[in-house]
Amino acid sequence: MKPVDLRSDTVTRPTPEMRAAMLEAEVGDDVLGDDPTVLALQDEAARLLGKAAALYFPSGTMCNQAAVRALTGRGDEVFLHAQAHIVFYEQGAASALSQVQLRVFDSPDGTLDLEKMEEYVHTDADVHWAPTRLVCLEQTHNHCGGAVIPMEHIADVRAFCDRHDLRMHLDGARLFNAVAATGVSAAEYAAPFDTVSICLSKGLGAPVGSVLVMDADVVPAAARARKVFGGGMRQAGIVAAGGLHALRHHIARLADDHRRARRLAQGLAELPGLEIDLAGVRTNMVFAGTRGAGVPAADLVRRLAAQGVLCLDEAPWSVRFVTHLDVDDDDVEAAIAAVERTLHAG
Repeated sequence: MKPVDLRSDTVTRPTPEMRAAMLEAEVGDDVLGDDPTVLALQDEAARLLGKAAALYFPSGTMCNQAAVRALTGRGDEVFLHAQAHIVFYEQGAASALSQVQLRVFDSPDGTLDLEKMEEYVHTDADVHWAPTRLVCLEQTHNHCGGAVIPMEHIADVRAFCDRHDLRMHLDGARLFNAVAATGVSAAEYAAPFDTVSICLSKGLGAPVGSVLVMDADVVPAAARARKVFGGGMRQAGIVAAGGLHALRHHIARLADDHRRARRLAQGLAELPGLEIDLAGVRTNMVFAGTRGAGVPAADLVRRLAAQGVLCLDEAPWSVRFVTHLDVDDDDVEAAIAAVERTLHAG
């Protein structure tokens, strides 16, 4: 039996159509600005998000960090969620690369505590404080179970930033999952932000890359940040073609991933001892609490792997399953059955 890989939506492999697009890609020199496929990808991303410009990056981490670099100066402060990707998974890059200070605010759903944030906004007026310059959000929010940040909250954050003359960045690695879940367009989600990163190699299924989409005034600083971080590529059209194919063909199908995640959650919720927040399953992520079953998450992950079902332990008593384009309906049923067998085996 083939493995059912539910570790992440980053494990997808290019479809035959995507491979063909990459094979036939017209290329140039991206550093010199004349790779036609990279330019087409950037234009398509900017069009979809309703922004003036876009830049192609090798990774989502570099994309986010370029935005931080472009929108802040040394010694500035950035507000963001305590469990944001920029905090958890980017190795302190904001401080290492841009010399900024992160101030975090926690919540169970990925939203920011605006009332608390009001207490910590600092300007250049007092030499004791790091001046606040930037607020970051994440859409969808990975560490909060793939939560969709509501447009109403985004608008409130924008109003907060306008009051205090702050910039806004969206880590939109899974932005199109939010689009599929709500029907709100990518352009509507992107409009309040100065910069938005979108990942092509997660749910969209491309092999490499992210795109930073931005307002026109940010382009010079973002381009310099990409260069200093080592993000300049040459005949990058070969991999950009995969991302362009994904933007044109793989957005609508994200709804299939969400449907399968819902089925997986429902099936796991029927198993004794597992704790599933069905209301929280809105996109392609399912988190299963294992404490009630008496099985530490790492043990369950190890035992499932022996049966060909791959997943990740997110915490000592929490397992994460992620659906994606390489997972079909039969795979979901096989995963549910494997979890049931493992729990019954004790």
